[in-house]
Amino acid sequence: MVTVLDIDGRPLRDRDITVEQDAHAFSFGNIGFDFVPVANEEAGSERTARMAGLWVDVFNTATLPFYWSAFEPRRGRPDTKRLRRAAEWFAGRGCRVKGHPLLWHTLAPDWLRDTPTDEVEATVRARIRREVADFADVVHTWDAINEAVIMPVFGNEPHRNAITRLAWERGRIATVRLAFEEASATNPAATLVLNDFDMSTAYECLIEGVLEAGIPVSALGLQSHMHQGYWGEEKTLETLERFARFGLPIHMTETTLLSGDLMPPEIEDLNDYQPPSWPSTPEGEQRQADEIVRHYRTLLSHPSVQAITYWGLLDEGAWLGAPAGLVRADGTPKPGYDALRRLVKQEWWLPPTPLRTDDTGRVAVRGFLGDYRLHHAGRTASFTIAGSGAAVTTLAEGAE
Repeated sequence: MVTVLDIDGRPLRDRDITVEQDAHAFSFGNIGFDFVPVANEEAGSERTARMAGLWVDVFNTATLPFYWSAFEPRRGRPDTKRLRRAAEWFAGRGCRVKGHPLLWHTLAPDWLRDTPTDEVEATVRARIRREVADFADVVHTWDAINEAVIMPVFGNEPHRNAITRLAWERGRIATVRLAFEEASATNPAATLVLNDFDMSTAYECLIEGVLEAGIPVSALGLQSHMHQGYWGEEKTLETLERFARFGLPIHMTETTLLSGDLMPPEIEDLNDYQPPSWPSTPEGEQRQADEIVRHYRTLLSHPSVQAITYWGLLDEGAWLGAPAGLVRADGTPKPGYDALRRLVKQEWWLPPTPLRTDDTGRVAVRGFLGDYRLHHAGRTASFTIAGSGAAVTTLAEGAE
């Protein structure tokens, strides 16, 4: 129930009002990698700029790339200005911004490879403090550490990189603690995510150890790159239940569903399969649209899930070259894009809706958690639906 007051604090009784949704509290995210050049007005970004409208029309949370080797290819020369402009570009369009990741063994800088371990740790700590501090006003969520389960035993390198060596020598939990402690100390208000692709009991064991050690985890990140096929409702809910038992919010951090041929089921490491051509197909696009609706409905039905990040708007540049995007290579939206937009901005959205206050100035508003606007007599006020049955008082300024 919303209580509507005039400027003097008196209830507006028996008045016609209009209520409309302004923003979702739930994070409907996508990566914003493609729009870093757009935000920086760099040459060759015209086509991508046209895609920005499609992005903003559905998504409210952008994940930006802080992969260390690309962010700081030369020691002491981080790409802070470009990433900051991108973060501000999204924030200026009403979007939240997430950084990915602060610590990850893959894409570790080569200039750190042969550094003694103590110096590696000091450098990692300084890197985390720098990024969290430099972006504290625009990036409020971070994948503090990415794929820590495999980190100490990452086996595709003949010469171990500095981060895998650090994790091997210090141990998983100590490495996780390092990332979370530095980020939390630098910005105590930040949401810090423990993120992994490993949905096995190994991840559960790591989470148990991390929480027993008192490490300040804000949310659990679950990756769901479904290149070998949609998990289905049963597996999805079973997975959510296994991780919900820890009592932390769940962020579905990396979600993809294909609109072309699926990757063969016998492939164990998704990185091992990259065919020279992997096109989107009409049949695959219809399947993707159906699976997107089923997957998002399933995720939103679970009380622990607070965020879903789809991993890529465009087929162009998609991970592994897979047809995982929501927009074709020619820039036209696939049925999956249209299906997701219908969910987020129609079925799960309150359009301008006429209502009437009762004799106490109250009105029942039914909608998804988020921000709303109330219009009456040429004036507008804002209010928030923060929970089921929550009463929110707003002021229709200047209304009679």
